Amino acid sequence: MSQYIISPEGNLFGTVSISGSKNAALPILAAGLLSEGESVFSHIPELSDTACMGELLLCMGANYARHMDGTVTVSFPSGGRRKTAPLELVNKLRASFLIMGPLLARCGRVRLPLPGGCQIGARPIDLHLKGFSVMGAKIRQGHGYVEASCDRLKGGSIYLDFPSVGATENLILAATLAQGETIIENAAAEPEIADLAACLSKMGAEIEGAGSDTVHIYGKESLNPCHHAIIPDRIETGTFLALAAAGHGDVTLKNVCPAHSKPVLAKLEEMGFLLEVGEDMIHISPCERFRSVDIKTLPHPGFPTDMQSQFMALMSVAEGTGIVVETVFENRFMQVPELLRMGAKIKIDGRTAVVDGSKRLSGAKVTATDLRAGAALVIASLAAQGETVIDNIEHLERGYEHFPEKLRSIGVNIEKR
Repeated sequence: MSQYIISPEGNLFGTVSISGSKNAALPILAAGLLSEGESVFSHIPELSDTACMGELLLCMGANYARHMDGTVTVSFPSGGRRKTAPLELVNKLRASFLIMGPLLARCGRVRLPLPGGCQIGARPIDLHLKGFSVMGAKIRQGHGYVEASCDRLKGGSIYLDFPSVGATENLILAATLAQGETIIENAAAEPEIADLAACLSKMGAEIEGAGSDTVHIYGKESLNPCHHAIIPDRIETGTFLALAAAGHGDVTLKNVCPAHSKPVLAKLEEMGFLLEVGEDMIHISPCERFRSVDIKTLPHPGFPTDMQSQFMALMSVAEGTGIVVETVFENRFMQVPELLRMGAKIKIDGRTAVVDGSKRLSGAKVTATDLRAGAALVIASLAAQGETVIDNIEHLERGYEHFPEKLRSIGVNIEKR
């Protein structure tokens, strides 16, 4: 089990290049199953999650390779396919369920282990299965597995009870090879879904409305391989902005898409930070005295739940009191006990947290309980007195490419053991 040891050493300064989006990469890698030819994807971040998806694709009979130039190639030839995914891989990666849509569309049958629980809250797959059922698939569940089968998927009208990102992606993937038109209403509108649709369009799919609450997909007989570059990671962008803010940083982020980070940028400006925003860069200036804000997480274009933990850490050293309301996941305050160990003043009532700003936090030995909670602890360590030791950093390395190296490039004194 590895750990980070972080000791603050003055204000942060420098430039960071943001990696490709993990949350866009995973469904786009699954999209490689829709074509026999070899698709080439660039800016796929080198993470444990993307490596796990690659391993899963290989197990299912696809060709998958990461190359020296940083590109990833995926193809899925006909014949010789394995149609049951290994349980150990599905348990490692919740997004593994995204292969069901492409496999069902290509093979007519797929059997997957039911994904396990998630620490930050329930992520039920019922919306995925209801959508496949509307498209003509027969669904059977039992003994820890779910199986879907069909002669060929048929278009239909699907209304999602909740704008689930995963369900929207999975149903779009399946609908590209369905017969006729599929309409998904109350669809998730995250930028990663629009990027998936852009990739699929390059493969020959016909999709309208991706990135809005209603998506139309007109099914094709087959799709072609494509070349596609993944969008920048908006959550890594927000995390490094919060890191710079906590460390009184004069920091520039390159390879960003500011339009995808509007809720985060707005909150930082509300706190008193001066931001310079360009076409593909963001510069944040140091602010010695910044004030707290209120945050309510919502589906896009609201404030992202994946940035809630990081902002709570930043609010812990802001002036005044802020309120955080988490509406997306029911158990996403797992960072709070660890922040309390560092001297933060936070009170929780259900899905609401009240954060009273402290003048200074203290370094402590803490544990990353999930990916974004781990990022919050790194942010808190930059505003703390003394050394902070963060255990279970495997969570962090699921979502942040070359994290220690990027932190060192802006002046963070960090050691990995």
